[in-house]
Amino acid sequence: MGKQHLAIDIGASSGRHMIGELKDGKMTLTEVYRFENRLVEKNGHLCWDIEHLYEEVLKGMKAAGEKGYVPSSVGIDTWAVDFVLLDQDDRRITDAVAYRDERTDGIREMLEKDQVLTFQEHYKRTGIQYQKFNTCYQLVAMREQEPELLDRAECFLMIPDYLHFLLCGVKANEYTNASTTALVGAESFAWDEELIQRLELPRKIFQKILPAGSVLGNLRPEVAKEVGYDCQVILPATHDTGSAYLAVPVRKNEEGVFLSSGTWSLMGVENEAAITTPDSMEKNFTNEGGYNHRFRYLKNIMGLWMIQSVRRELGEMEGKRPEFQELIRKAEEEKNFTSRVNVDDNRFLAPASMISEVKEACFDTKQPMPDTTGKIMQCIYSSLVDDYRQCFLDISVLTDKNYDVLYVVGGGCQDQYLNQLTANALQKKVYAGPVEGTAIGNLMVQMITEGELSDLQQAREAVGRSFPIAEFKPGK
Repeated sequence: MGKQHLAIDIGASSGRHMIGELKDGKMTLTEVYRFENRLVEKNGHLCWDIEHLYEEVLKGMKAAGEKGYVPSSVGIDTWAVDFVLLDQDDRRITDAVAYRDERTDGIREMLEKDQVLTFQEHYKRTGIQYQKFNTCYQLVAMREQEPELLDRAECFLMIPDYLHFLLCGVKANEYTNASTTALVGAESFAWDEELIQRLELPRKIFQKILPAGSVLGNLRPEVAKEVGYDCQVILPATHDTGSAYLAVPVRKNEEGVFLSSGTWSLMGVENEAAITTPDSMEKNFTNEGGYNHRFRYLKNIMGLWMIQSVRRELGEMEGKRPEFQELIRKAEEEKNFTSRVNVDDNRFLAPASMISEVKEACFDTKQPMPDTTGKIMQCIYSSLVDDYRQCFLDISVLTDKNYDVLYVVGGGCQDQYLNQLTANALQKKVYAGPVEGTAIGNLMVQMITEGELSDLQQAREAVGRSFPIAEFKPGK
């Protein structure tokens, strides 16, 4: 029997502990624990409940041991951009404020107005797209609103960095997540010293950037005692999209675009160098750091957040959340409904009511307002697919390549209706799977680091053999 590895994959709505093993050249995946993640109101901000997250990390690790697993390694991935600060005694002095919080409103505009930094130069240096919640803007907002926290801070850790620190006591910033701060040079792969200085951020808080695959060390003795075993802490691609992209089972002789489909939809390709042209900036494409210093050249699209929000809202109104299949059926019944919204509009980031926001967006653009659940759902699906189609075309132009296929990984790949609509809109084949792409990518790095897989290509071939991949053809 091969080694056992534990991937802890934490998303915006839930987390899961997955045991991975290699057997006869195939990867097996076993879920041993799952928990809910949540946003909480704290000190006037929308925050992640970081204490709850760490408690769940430990509970899941303990559950793995109780089920008879003894992982040789563990790694954690989460979403990007968010962080905490520690003081000189390694105590956390900030809440884990969430990217959906409003504290960064107007920060980019302030920097440009004060002639501190134009976005054109910022993009050229880092290759990171503009999003109002980018880490650099969060840190500047803190400098403006709570400067005493930055004055006390000795250490900056992103969410998975912090959880790894709690497990093993080692402080480091992992590269794939660090790149999303918009403070890392696109060519240097290191902190951009001039940017940090111009934004008046304390250089001392930023830790050494380590690549995915680095071994941090073993569990703290008290953690090992609590969970029932000791193991190595290995950095995966700690940005969940970085892990998800690794799990794409690329087929030989097919040029493909990747789509990590979940709360967010991240559509793009892998490149060996960043693309920081004015056209790329204008289209708001990002160059996120990937495994082995490759770049994920992609665009953030709102994704299934809108559908998840509608489902949650209907559940609150009706006392029980409808099944996704029921919502899909209602959408299909309204397939001729033509109203569309811009899914990337900030109005959909955290509205009080997603249903009302969709209706109002249709009203604002003088389109028929959706007056049934089916029309709401069809409007969202059609709008999302329109965005996919435009993004796919933009990628072809910006990279000067023709692509044959779209690979969809992550939880959203289970939505067969969305997959078929996408195939029809792109007039391309769509391969959907694996579902747990992020956890699989996390495990791939652990297995490569421990010598069970030789490199990324061999790992991707193993994924292709191990998990079902559905195919959708256009026009069906």
